[in-house]
Amino acid sequence: MSFQVTFATKWSDFDPNRHMRHTAYNEYAAEVRVRYFSEQNFSIQEFTKHNIGPILFTEETSFRKEIHLGENISVNMKLSGLSANNERWKITHEVFNEAGKLSAIIKVYGAWIDLTKRKLTTPPEEANNLFLNTVKTDDFEIIKLKK
Repeated sequence: MSFQVTFATKWSDFDPNRHMRHTAYNEYAAEVRVRYFSEQNFSIQEFTKHNIGPILFTEETSFRKEIHLGENISVNMKLSGLSANNERWKITHEVFNEAGKLSAIIKVYGAWIDLTKRKLTTPPEEANNLFLNTVKTDDFEIIKLKK
């Protein structure tokens, strides 16, 4: 089972067309990632302690079905790629409407950044198992780093 969070949507998530605005989908996906990291004992406080943070290189959203005002949604995450040193990762989120219909797919490609050096870094040893229990997508890949 993938990591999944159910949210009660809020008024500010919607646009004048009475459906969820496109950026709200991505905000919920980001919240799921942060909650997942916290569940794996690598919370925002751990980021601060180690002076690192997650960054995104790309974020691609594909919309399938509308989400309407007042609907609850569920958002999951699955690992679709990881480098051998855990520096870079790809995560796929699926967003489901209240009826359980797939409403959007969000794919992100990210990494860890050292917040002082402003350069990519490998996560500390405490985060080595961060993705160990993450469900993988069918198209999971090992991310090869350029030398």
